[in-house]
Amino acid sequence: MVKAVVGANWGDEGKGKITDMLAREADIIVRFQGGANAGHTIVNDYGKFALHTLPSGCFYDHTTSIIGNGVALNIPILFQEIQDIVDRGVPMPKILVSDRAQMVMPYHILFDQYEEERLGGKSFGSTKSGIAPFYSDKYAKIGFQVSELFDEDLLKEKVERICETKNVLLEHLYHKPLLDPQELLETLHRYREMVEPYVCDVSSYLWNAIRDGKDILLEGQLGTLKDPDHGIYPMVTSSSTLAAYGAIGAGIPPYEIQKVITVCKAYSSAVGAGAFVSEIFGDEADELRKRGGDGGEYGATTGRPRRMGWFDCVASKYGCRLQGATDVAFTVLDVLGYLDEIPVCVGYEIDGEVTTEFPVTSKLEKAKPVYRILPGWKEDIRGIRSYEDLPENCRHYVEFVEEQIGFPITMVSNGPGRNDIIYR
Repeated sequence: MVKAVVGANWGDEGKGKITDMLAREADIIVRFQGGANAGHTIVNDYGKFALHTLPSGCFYDHTTSIIGNGVALNIPILFQEIQDIVDRGVPMPKILVSDRAQMVMPYHILFDQYEEERLGGKSFGSTKSGIAPFYSDKYAKIGFQVSELFDEDLLKEKVERICETKNVLLEHLYHKPLLDPQELLETLHRYREMVEPYVCDVSSYLWNAIRDGKDILLEGQLGTLKDPDHGIYPMVTSSSTLAAYGAIGAGIPPYEIQKVITVCKAYSSAVGAGAFVSEIFGDEADELRKRGGDGGEYGATTGRPRRMGWFDCVASKYGCRLQGATDVAFTVLDVLGYLDEIPVCVGYEIDGEVTTEFPVTSKLEKAKPVYRILPGWKEDIRGIRSYEDLPENCRHYVEFVEEQIGFPITMVSNGPGRNDIIYR
């Protein structure tokens, strides 16, 4: 069976933990989009890790970790990450890399930095990992596919052609040093040496695995609201964050995805710019940020303090609908135990009218949150393993959210560890 683990909101929902937990029963875990621009924080028996490219199931010795064709593959970062976890006592993971994946080049990272610099105050709040320039090149058909590393004539010709194009921009738009074709070719040769042992026809491998009845997890990065089509455009990422894209980014038939586990936080957080209706500020936000996550709400990739807010039923209902959620995993519920009362955003007021439908960005900018206040439970719920043992107000909070979003909450996470989970 194929299951997708994806985010309902702005990313940072706790997908890494849920993937790590579900990977115990899985044979194969596939990253199907995005690059090293977002991190998944995982706490398990080996310690606490921030992964950026490796699938979150790589800590089990029975799993195969796959980098799908939809990923923006930064080869040095992938191999540094493998080295880092192995140095900390994790067995060497079994890795396969799609021969159709494309590579983030050093110049993509430079262009990302130069463009944010050029835009100044109008920048997109990029993580400067080269993701937008990478996907721009992919769709402009001037990206480098892993398979191309093994065709030397093609590589030489392409390097010359690409340096010509990029150097025009470097010279006249950014006024930065030019690319050297020979240097770029040597970089590609280094990448070839690193990746060669792992390259595989991934879609064929997965087709056979599905026919053999293997359990496959598709791991998404970020969440619905960062999707370039359905998110808060233009403050979005550059690859589709939806479960439907899992079929494309891994190379499998769409009908094989039978379960979509959509991860939702018990409050809201976001990294980067863009509309965020239930956002809170000042001391209230600082307190939630400090208590949130495991060791606080800071980006796993950037270390940036996350923007904080109360749970947003409008955004989450929309996020789950677009993902096609069959199950909702509700995370970090334990964090809210300090509150006497918990506001929940149940609607948006736009131009004097209240809606529960998530609007396009121009309307979203004008939206004001409509809150319902629920009573807090004022106790620590970590360590509880049965839903019935949760305090009454805590169960009421879960059930209220479930009713508002209209999708079944089947897992409740009440701590950062692999076993801090309650099945409903």
